[in-house]
Amino acid sequence: MLKTIGWKEIVDLPELGITNIPAKVDTGARTAVLHCSYVRLIKKGRKQYVEFRPLDGHLGHQANTYTFPFHSERRIRNSFGQEENRYIINTAISIFNELHPIELSLRDRSGMEFPILLGRSFIRKKFLVDVSQANLSKKSTRGRKHPKH
Repeated sequence: MLKTIGWKEIVDLPELGITNIPAKVDTGARTAVLHCSYVRLIKKGRKQYVEFRPLDGHLGHQANTYTFPFHSERRIRNSFGQEENRYIINTAISIFNELHPIELSLRDRSGMEFPILLGRSFIRKKFLVDVSQANLSKKSTRGRKHPKH
């Protein structure tokens, strides 16, 4: 049975050590997006990595710089209908105290209310969306201390 999420949720990115991030559920977006003020492709030996600063500047958050293995680069149509190239990383997201793999495209979302968008590819086969609700994952997990793996 699928869990129900609201139009916005609070999520954690444990591999980045970031918790309580406001995320907008966006069924119009295919890919999930994470706000980063700085994104750069680098090479170490023969492998490519993405260097980025998540949430930098969002609500006064000072971000650390992370280096993750480069997963892919995709042409993604932004909310204004323009196509742009974005780097994609694989990581884990915690919602309802459960870890899920997620592909995140990295983009500067300065000025946007939500630093994360959860798109269809993440939502599909995991959640139903009730647009009249908000923060259902935090409401249902109050009092629990340990995430399920």
